Amino acid sequence: MLEALQRYKSMRVVPFDVPGHKRGRGNRELTDFLGEKCLTVDVNSMKPLDNLCHPVSVIKDAEALAAEAFGAEHAFFMVNGTTSAVQSMVLSVCKRGDKIIMPRNVHRSAINALILSGAIPVYVNPGMNRELGISLGMSLDDVARAIAENPDAKAVLVNNPTYYGICSDLKAITDMAHAHGMRVLVDEAHGTHFYFGAHLPLTAMAAGADMAAVSMHKSGGSLTQSSLLLISNGMSEGYVRQIINLTQTTSGSYLLISSLDISRRNLALRGQDIFQKVSNMAEYARAEINRIGGYYAFSKELVNGDTVFDFDVTKLSVHTRDIGLAGIEVYDLLRDEYDIQIEFGDIGNILAYISIGDRRLDLERLVSALSEIKRRYMKDKAGMLSQEYIRPQVEMAPQTAFYSESESVPLDGSIGRICSEFVMCYPPGIPILAPGEKVTPQVLEYIHYAKEKGCFLTGTQDSQVNRLQVIREG
Repeated sequence: MLEALQRYKSMRVVPFDVPGHKRGRGNRELTDFLGEKCLTVDVNSMKPLDNLCHPVSVIKDAEALAAEAFGAEHAFFMVNGTTSAVQSMVLSVCKRGDKIIMPRNVHRSAINALILSGAIPVYVNPGMNRELGISLGMSLDDVARAIAENPDAKAVLVNNPTYYGICSDLKAITDMAHAHGMRVLVDEAHGTHFYFGAHLPLTAMAAGADMAAVSMHKSGGSLTQSSLLLISNGMSEGYVRQIINLTQTTSGSYLLISSLDISRRNLALRGQDIFQKVSNMAEYARAEINRIGGYYAFSKELVNGDTVFDFDVTKLSVHTRDIGLAGIEVYDLLRDEYDIQIEFGDIGNILAYISIGDRRLDLERLVSALSEIKRRYMKDKAGMLSQEYIRPQVEMAPQTAFYSESESVPLDGSIGRICSEFVMCYPPGIPILAPGEKVTPQVLEYIHYAKEKGCFLTGTQDSQVNRLQVIREG
């Protein structure tokens, strides 16, 4: 793609097509901000540059190179984010009424796919670490039970890894699902680097999974919103492409497409060295943070062979409750007082994302800031909530609930009612409530606590999250 765009620029073509900024000449303010080099390749689909909806030349070749690099039979370039890739996986294997087995701590994109397809979730509640208050992976026994009780399920969806870096036994789950004729879909939004590190957890393609959604823009270094969808085991490339084209734009951005190709090349050539360095930096930061005291930067010591089958050592996940601060409070202090932007904070933990572009000096600044935050703000942790995951009470399918007649009620008046919308902290975007689930006192307590601590709550029609859409009774 890089070569094709460079050839196109050298042709000095006069543009009488879209986009209307005409290589930046029509919007000087935008050109001054983004740069002329950027806007000269923000172009429309044309024969020399192929078409993302139906690639036959350079995009097809670039996707073939990506498939080779990731060990897949085919790779699709996705420009609507990994959200679109996750939804395409579910839509490719599930129709209305089909069952799909999945952990409940999935990203909202997976549940959105159920609303779009009409598929019925069979939730496997993840394991829990009570000390850290976080959800873990799926137990093999729980997956086996779900398969045995739902032999007509079409697929099993697995997170690899979770936001915190925790991996289920992907190979065993894949083998178990395939033995029962079920497809295996893997959300690898946070696992791009697994494909380029010998010391890192097993990848979806190496485990024999059928499909994987891979966020190249997270740890892979491509532009935000660019992603890959990988397929294997004889999945129909043509059919999956049709599914993708149901929701993906027909105006694929060549900035995003080329960033996928350039980043793929970088990882293929240098990925092993890059992610060994990233792992080393994360291990250094973990040791320094744990030396401060009060914080707990967790790692492979959590591995138990089941709900924590493996751990992604590049993830710098840190438990903060023992210094009397919620993760979101530490997140806000780092940004507002120390000009440090980490990935997210929830009610008990923070996550600092370490990848290709980080430096040891930056990590030292983070460690120093955390030490100072402890010294200045540490308090008694009495009264703090500890649990991040609440087992849902599912009353109806997400699609049925989402499209049912609903009414707006005050949060405190919603207990016992069935929710018809999402409530989630973003990031990480894992629903506290999803359509079709009952509002319980425990869920309500969590929402109020998250609001009080400053979590960014999303998903509701009410932007202030003071009211909730519930299914109209009667």
